[in-house]
Order: sequence, then structure tokens, then C-alpha cells
Amino acid sequence: MKYKNTPDFNHASQEKIGVLITNLGTPDEPTKPALKRYLKEFLSDPRVVEFPRALWWMVLNGVILQIRPKRSAQAYKTVWTEQGSPLLTITLAQLAALQKEFGPDVSVYAAMRYGNPSLSSVVEKMLADGVRKLLVVPLYPQYCAATTASTFDALAQDFTQRRWLPELRFISHYHDYSPYITACAGAIKEHWRQHGRAERLVLSFHGIPKRYLLKGDPYFCECHKTSRLIAQALGLSEGEYKMTFQSRFGREEWLKPYTDETLKQLAADGTKSVQVFCPGFAADCLETIEEIDVENRQYFIEAGGEKFEYIPALNDAPHHISALAQLIRDNLGGWSCDNSERTLQASLAGKLGAES
Repeated sequence: MKYKNTPDFNHASQEKIGVLITNLGTPDEPTKPALKRYLKEFLSDPRVVEFPRALWWMVLNGVILQIRPKRSAQAYKTVWTEQGSPLLTITLAQLAALQKEFGPDVSVYAAMRYGNPSLSSVVEKMLADGVRKLLVVPLYPQYCAATTASTFDALAQDFTQRRWLPELRFISHYHDYSPYITACAGAIKEHWRQHGRAERLVLSFHGIPKRYLLKGDPYFCECHKTSRLIAQALGLSEGEYKMTFQSRFGREEWLKPYTDETLKQLAADGTKSVQVFCPGFAADCLETIEEIDVENRQYFIEAGGEKFEYIPALNDAPHHISALAQLIRDNLGGWSCDNSERTLQASLAGKLGAES
């Protein structure tokens, strides 16, 4: 096998510490062809859809990719901005804010699991920049095999093709990390300060098929713990908030209670005002901007509710950046780069015939 060499490698180059933040991904543009490329990559991941590969290939290519791209493109057009995809724009803002936090001591990068900037292309850039110690931070507070583990899979697959590997640390979850909980509670409190409190707070997480839980995925339990800790930080009793799951796909049973059905039922039972916050989303995206703030708002109002408010995700707000920076510092402990002998190493390598 021919392995990839580190781009422009030089034995005398300075070593760096790198931090890579990752998120799920986004299409390049809100068009049917772009959505077809994105959805094919996303839904072809066996971590995302645990189904017999041959049968799923036929369903995906013969049915889903013939219908869903057009519908998804229309939805993305409603959230697209002049800067592009909200998820990518916000992730890049998070990158800039974190780089400002760490200065020249740590180089911060951002990549998407699906779409662009691709994980492999960013790893290529990091290695070319001299990153020799790498901390990967998937921006999924709650561990799930379909998200967190899939990111590790992609990283590992890239590494199997490379000659030289950096030292690696990987954050698999931070669902109960105190600064993260404080950031979530702070965002809700700030919304309350500006707009007042609703009768009920709904904490909505992305759903997964129930069978993933039954096979041992801890996501459901971690969502519950996050919700409980946020409620404690806000001083809420059990009757003042509800935890739900959104974004289900297909006909099988997913984690319950479902967000849309819960909002309909709350309105039918006489609840006039709700506020929805999505603790599992580090950045606003289609699933929060369109699915929650448009689609689910409509469900609540049509069922008899009167006031619906979506509390934005943590995004690049200072309290979120501070929490992420502390999480990164905690996981960089003990790492430093000693470049004092790089010139000597280059000299020794040169004597053995190395070009650089």
C-alpha cells in the first residue's frame, strides 16, 4: 500500500498543537444536486443507518435519493443566508472565537463529517501546518454512535492511509460537563430576562431509532442527564419542563416522547405558551431554524397554543465559547511542543539522505 506523506514535510519544521472542532455537515448550496450529493454521503454511513447494506443501497438509491433531495433543497432555501449555510457560518465563527481564546499556542481548525470542509482535507492542512498533537472535539455534547463514533470512524479511515500520525486525543461526550450546563442554563435565563417565562420549557434533542438504545447506545440516558442538570440549574420542578426528541425519519419507532406530538398535546391540554431549547445542537441549523422554529411552532399554534418561542442554540455566544475553551484546556493537559532539537533532527536526517 502506498501511504500519504505529510505535505511539505521538513524535519526542521516547528511542531504545533492542533484542536479540531467538527459538526455534522451541510450541503454546499440549497439545490437538488447538492442535496443529493450530501444526502448520499450522509445516509450511506452504516453508523447512521444500521440496515443490511445491499437492501439499504437499493432503498437509498432507488427511492430516497429520487425524492428527498428536492424536498430538502426547498427547506434549506428557507434558512440559507448571504453567508451560506447557517451551520457552517456559525461553526466558522466558533472557530474564530476559539482561536482568539488560545492565541498562537494552539491552532484551531473546523471540519464537517459530511460535506465541506471535509475532515480529510482539514487533516491534510493541519499536518501541513505542523500539527503533531491533535485534540478532536466533535460538537455533540451527548455521545451517539451515529454522530460521535462516526466522526472517529472517518478520522481513523483517514489515518490508515497516512505514513505519519499525530498524537491523538478525542472527546467523546460532555453532556454533564459543568461549564456546558451553565452555558445552557445561562442562555435560557437570558431569554427569560428579555422575554419572560413561558408556562412550559421543552428541551428538544435530535432523535435516534429506539433499537439503537436497546442495543446499548447511551445517547438516551445522556440526554436525560443533560436535561435534569439544566432543570436543576434553572430551579425547575418536573412539571415545568419536558424532554423530547425531534427529527425522526422512516417508519420505525424512535426515542420518545416526540417533540411534534408533545407540542400538539400540550396545546390540546390547555398550555398557552411554550419555549423550546435544543441542548444537543451546538449550532443552529435546518433542524432548529426550520423544523423547530417554523414547523413545530405551527403544530403548537394550530393545536390551540398562543405563544411559541424558540431559544437559539449556544452558537458562538461568549458563554458557549468559554465553556468549549475550558473543555479544550482540560483535555490538553500535559501537552506541549518542544522544538529545541528540530534543527539537530533535520541535520541527522540529512546525513541519511533525507531531502528536508
